[in-house]
Order: sequence, then structure tokens, then C-alpha cells
Amino acid sequence: MLPSITDEDLEKLLNREATAFQRDVEVERILKAFKLNPYEILGIDYEATPADIKKRYRHLSLFIHPDKASHPKASDAFDMLKKAESDLSDKDKRLDLDATILQARTQVLKGLGLPQSIADTDFKLQELNPSFKDRIRQKSKELLIDEEVARRKAYKLTLANEGLEAKKKEEEAEKKKRKAEDDQRWEETREQRVDSWRSFNTGGSKKKKKSKVPVLG
Repeated sequence: MLPSITDEDLEKLLNREATAFQRDVEVERILKAFKLNPYEILGIDYEATPADIKKRYRHLSLFIHPDKASHPKASDAFDMLKKAESDLSDKDKRLDLDATILQARTQVLKGLGLPQSIADTDFKLQELNPSFKDRIRQKSKELLIDEEVARRKAYKLTLANEGLEAKKKEEEAEKKKRKAEDDQRWEETREQRVDSWRSFNTGGSKKKKKSKVPVLG
């Protein structure tokens, strides 16, 4: 006979299943987040303080840790979280990211015909659909993609230039090597050339004796 399940046991079981489901949902959210925007990966506002960021990271990293989450890609989501927190903890990287987001905000407001000085809480922005934050997020995505494309092109150009420089150095090294080999062969045949020259001079300096012409009569 199977043991009876109490209401308390059933509630615990349901809570565990609900928590497991929530972990999977959070893993999926992180995996689908725009990878060039750490704020989106962490699911936190760009105005968050460093303390807010660390707190959010600690909570999420524990919640979706591969040892706890059953999602097959929990480790990938965990790695994305670590990189996002690391990027936002880097002062220079965060300043660059914030500058791009500010640029996105400026462009959104310009498109709406509104001044840059307007507050995010202004009713003109509050009643927008899509929301003002969603518009900034989309514009930021576009700008970040453009920056990444430009960065990759610059990287490829650098590699190409380095390749040309390396090829040039290789050709110069090969040229020096051939010259050194030619100089070595020249030195190795020096004695032979000297002996040939001496033999030539000796043979040429000998005067041929004139044959006597017999006198007739």
C-alpha cells in the first residue's frame, strides 16, 4: 500500500516543480537576450548602481546555476551572466556602453520631435506605445550591432595589414638569405678563380718562338 501524501508534502512538491519551471524560464530569457547588451542579459535597468548589478548577478547566478537548473543549456546562460557582470564591472566598458545608450536616447527623442532635456517620467513619454524604454532598447541594439560590425571590419583589416607586413618581412628575409648564399658560394670558389686567372696569365705571357724561314739559293 502506497504511503499517503499530506497536503504539506504536496505543496512542497508543487513548489519545487514551480521553481524548476521558473529556472528554465529564466535560462531561456538569458539565452534569448541580446548578447551585446549586458543590461539586457542581467535584466536590469541601465541606471542601476554597481551594488544593484552585483546583487542582481548573485541572485541570478545562484538561481540558474547548472548544479540547480535542469535546463540543458543552463551552463551557457551562466557563462553569459558572468560575462555581462564582468563587462558592467569594467568602468571603461560600461562608459562606452552607456554612451551608446545615451546616443540611442537622443536619436529616439529626435525622431519624436522632443527635446533631449525632457525627463523619462514626462507624460508625453509615458503614454508612448511601444514604450520609451523599448524604443531606446531597440535603437541601442541597432547602434551596438553597427559598432560590432565596424569593430570586426577593423579587426579583419588589421589582420590583413599584419599579413602583408609579415609577407614583406618574409620576402626581405628570403632575399637576405639568397644574398648570403651567393656570397658564400663566391668565397668558396675564390681560390679556383685565382688559380684559373694565374694559369691564364702565365699562358698568355709566353711568347711563341718564330719559326726560321729557310734561305733559298
